[in-house]
Amino acid sequence: MNTSAFLHCLIAQPTYSGQIAHTEHIPPREASYAELGKPLVASLHDCLNKHGLLPLYTHQAEAVNNVRQGKNVIVVTSSASGKTLCYNIPVLQTILTEGGSCALYLFPTKALAQDQLRGLQGLFCPELLAAEEFATFDGDTPRAERAEIRKRAKVILTNPDMLHVSILPNHHQWSRLLRHLRYVVVDEAHTYRGVFGSHVACVLRRLRRLCNLYGSNPQFICCSATIANPSEHAERLVGLPFEVVNNDGSPHGGKDFIFWNPPIIDEAKSLRRSANSEATTLFTELVSRNICALTFARTRRLTELIYTYSRRRLAEVNPALTRKIKAYRAGYLPQERRQIEQELFSGQLLGVVATTALELGIDIGDIEATVLTGYPGSIASTWQQAGRSGRGRDESMSFLIGLDNPLDQYFMRHPDYFFHKSVENA
Repeated sequence: MNTSAFLHCLIAQPTYSGQIAHTEHIPPREASYAELGKPLVASLHDCLNKHGLLPLYTHQAEAVNNVRQGKNVIVVTSSASGKTLCYNIPVLQTILTEGGSCALYLFPTKALAQDQLRGLQGLFCPELLAAEEFATFDGDTPRAERAEIRKRAKVILTNPDMLHVSILPNHHQWSRLLRHLRYVVVDEAHTYRGVFGSHVACVLRRLRRLCNLYGSNPQFICCSATIANPSEHAERLVGLPFEVVNNDGSPHGGKDFIFWNPPIIDEAKSLRRSANSEATTLFTELVSRNICALTFARTRRLTELIYTYSRRRLAEVNPALTRKIKAYRAGYLPQERRQIEQELFSGQLLGVVATTALELGIDIGDIEATVLTGYPGSIASTWQQAGRSGRGRDESMSFLIGLDNPLDQYFMRHPDYFFHKSVENA
């Protein structure tokens, strides 16, 4: 994707009124690799090699080596850096070499658990394990299947709420899992902060007490977006010492990060053009030029609003493109959300307008551009959303549209404060 050509087209349009406040070019980065301290079991090594996942990036090898030494690990690297392998490799290695071993994966959303389940089954079934040995257990799981999951699954993917209301209170039904539990994976650990994080911390301590009752002592592997205090956060969350892995060895293509400030339409009131209107313009321009784009809105209502505006505008330009975009938010049926994720991943869709539900690490394929309607509230969250584009080695772009409030306008006027300031503590 030629980002400079696209920006030139935007500037040449009659609606352009100097909205580009700043353009930050983030250069591409080459991959760096490392070796494992001890070789993997042959079948696992061959499977990873077959899928093109070897050699491992430096952070992947470091994380796996630390886990195999018995340490609790928190991995803090960028979006699309291959963090899932940091826990999947030691988990599969243990399950294949130690009969009966189990693992529990915790994700903040059901959509993320479903996405990870698809990834696990696609990588490791049927060569290493049967498909039914991986299972999600959440509110969408049919009751008829739950007993079989308790009996057979070796890797169970769930969320903290389900762990709290279903698994721990009925621990006698989960005795097999708790007795043989070797690993607990806490993905997107940065989401467990504040009051919600304190609740999850209590749930994890309750899980550790029950594991102790059943004679197990699982290791914890946490993954997080970039935060300033990963060790402190993980230790407060779980109550155990952690080793931090933050030497990101993954490659990424170059990115142009554009701060887009809506023009003033009323000087007396300092009133600017609607950020939703600007998001609609950018989104439809991207889609109409066959650039796969993801637009983030702050609320469900605004998601539907921008989606409706975009459909109307595309219908005037190219009616066929109206079928190439969709909205994505909480409140849709699980089947609808899974279908949209799959259509985006497979390339059937060119664009999606979403809430922060797609901010987390669901694999949605090669998004080339992201549009953020307003500053998300933290630098870490901004990079999370912007990082949904450019997950491969190709060039990408991200737009941050400034809202009409003091904080957004400060960033529009002082972009260096954003790009040179470290991310926040969790």
